[in-house]
Amino acid sequence: MSAPVLTEQTVPVREAAVVPAWRSYLRQPSALISVLVLVVMVVLAIAAPLIADEPNGTSADVLQSPSGGHWFGTDDLGQDIFAQVVWGTRTSLVIGVAASLIALVLGAAIGLASAYFRPVDAAATVVTDVMLALPTLPLMIMLAAVVSPSVWTLTVIIGVFAWPEVARLIRSQGLVVSAMPYIDGARVLGARGWRIVTREILPAVIPLMVVSVLLTASRAVISEAGLSFLGLGDPDAWSWGRILLNAQRSGVVAIAWWQTLFPSLAILFLVLSATVAGMRFNDVRDPRRNGG
Repeated sequence: MSAPVLTEQTVPVREAAVVPAWRSYLRQPSALISVLVLVVMVVLAIAAPLIADEPNGTSADVLQSPSGGHWFGTDDLGQDIFAQVVWGTRTSLVIGVAASLIALVLGAAIGLASAYFRPVDAAATVVTDVMLALPTLPLMIMLAAVVSPSVWTLTVIIGVFAWPEVARLIRSQGLVVSAMPYIDGARVLGARGWRIVTREILPAVIPLMVVSVLLTASRAVISEAGLSFLGLGDPDAWSWGRILLNAQRSGVVAIAWWQTLFPSLAILFLVLSATVAGMRFNDVRDPRRNGG
């Protein structure tokens, strides 16, 4: 009878704090603008077929500068750059979100286990430190060159190399939470280890997980763009890195500035918005910044 009392006392407090925290978060202009940019990106990705036809083939409108007919201009094949950017948004977001979720699942499992189960902590810490010490970019390039290039192989490669940072963050916060008196109380009342991890420690680190998803997704987008620019992306899927690769291969970077400007701006806006949104969310949840 006593164990549920702990949950009933903590859950309403958490729920009551959610709405004011989100209001405080969205009152920040930088946070609001960042969220709006991310929402626009998501809408573009979902509604890409309704906004523009998927670029393919060639046309006579070769290397046209931005105009009313082609908002972002055209490339050396006459394909519309705006359509490429819109369809590239879908691929870049899918890889960014999926890779960050892979990193979150692996990192959260390892970080939470390390924070509560001491025998696991030593081995997990060594593995995490080794992964963090590895040269990530060369290894991703090597793996991407070996396996068949596709959206999903890139997603798995980026996600697998991104989990150590998530695991370290969650472990650090989990160690603080596991030392709280109410964790000792739950243990005295007979709660098993995994129940304490999932019912007490996990809810306390969820805000940090949200921040980790945003930051990891932004880094995943950069990684995907870099790998695609090196020719290691999916040749059948449009992405912002592929647009830059096409501009470099066609040798028109110096004369067709629009072919590299707009995908670069898309990468910049997405990465900057996700980073700022994560940082502002972290500021809101930090009691030291709120006078708590």
